[in-house]
Amino acid sequence: MAQEGEHQSMVRYHIADAGLRKRGVRKVEWADRDMPVLRMIRERFAKGKPLKGIRLAACLHVTSETANLMRTLKAGGADVALCASNPLSTQDDVAAALVGEYGVPTFAIRGEDNKTYYAHIRACLDRKPRITMDDGADLVTTILTERKDLAPGILGSLEETTTGVIRLRAMEKDGVLLFPVIAVNDADTKHLFDNRYGTGQSTIDAVMRATNMLLAGRTVVVAGYGYCGKGVSARARGMGANVIITETDPLRALEAVMDGFRVMPMFEAARIGDIFITVTGNTSVIRAEHFKVMKDGAIVCNSGHFNVEVDIEALRKLSKEVVEDVRTNVDRYALRNGRSIFLLAKGRLVNLAAAEGHPPCVMDMSFATQALTCEYVLRNEGKLAAKVHEVPAEVERQVAELKLRSMGVRCDRLTDEQVRYLGSWREGT
Repeated sequence: MAQEGEHQSMVRYHIADAGLRKRGVRKVEWADRDMPVLRMIRERFAKGKPLKGIRLAACLHVTSETANLMRTLKAGGADVALCASNPLSTQDDVAAALVGEYGVPTFAIRGEDNKTYYAHIRACLDRKPRITMDDGADLVTTILTERKDLAPGILGSLEETTTGVIRLRAMEKDGVLLFPVIAVNDADTKHLFDNRYGTGQSTIDAVMRATNMLLAGRTVVVAGYGYCGKGVSARARGMGANVIITETDPLRALEAVMDGFRVMPMFEAARIGDIFITVTGNTSVIRAEHFKVMKDGAIVCNSGHFNVEVDIEALRKLSKEVVEDVRTNVDRYALRNGRSIFLLAKGRLVNLAAAEGHPPCVMDMSFATQALTCEYVLRNEGKLAAKVHEVPAEVERQVAELKLRSMGVRCDRLTDEQVRYLGSWREGT
């Protein structure tokens, strides 16, 4: 039964079970062992309190890694509240730990319905945040559609995922964005590692947990060859799968060919694929015409942020019966043509709904970038235009240097002569 109430200094929360606190603390502490960069930032934040008194609302996946980001922001003096960015990604024991151990107002219950999901977003916004942190842009969208009264007080927002950045750039193009947003997703310290290595490993992990299938010898169709698609494809090939890429961007399609993958339209791939994974950030990537020609027993899942990449309604209309949970996180759609298609995690973000999401080591860099970008937004209050901004180069460099230091790796530094050479145009052949 969900629990709503007060904790410590009148902290409001809405979680599944406060009794899961101890188990959640163990998970958070385990993740913290492999997040040394965030830990170093937390130690500095605890001493200097650079975020002192700033109200911050975060709409992120409620996982053990996110909990360590919340601890870091709170150590820096921020008044933090957290809600889930996906109904199926919440770890209820971590939510209990955030409330009971770390004193972070948390509004998240695994499996919450759409009404509860948005009620949780509104609960965070009711705290009148000065900085928001999104994974999918739902906080920003809710502010712009329902709570414009909050916009003048927003110093800035940070966006964690590709889907969110796409939405935010559309807002900027339409002239409706009312405050600055930093595209944390586009930072090299995020997408080069989080999207590629994190999404790659965690997505394959989720498929294997949900199905217990051997990937060796199977044909895996990956829709999209951005950084997430590159990661998923590489990991699938590493497990012995035959990988096919589908793309709409000719440059990415060419890159996939040069990387040694077969590339073809989805309608052709649909006939021969055993497992289908979408990572495009777009809608209706796998549609009715694809379902009709799929093999009996085909596995379909999505690792993009929103559950729109697989046309689930079209799949339902083609089916004479839907059997939920034939295995945990596996639903069987019995088509009228006599074949069956298995949908994982109800088409939602499979790596978080059917597994634990990205490993802490990878999220260490993404969340370190988030924490330092929060500090940057506060330092530049009133100086940033109401548009989508890149993460500052100095933040990227600091995160990379801290990560290398934590790994015991050193790299060269430019000599004075090299600096002069790179800044000069006079020296030629």
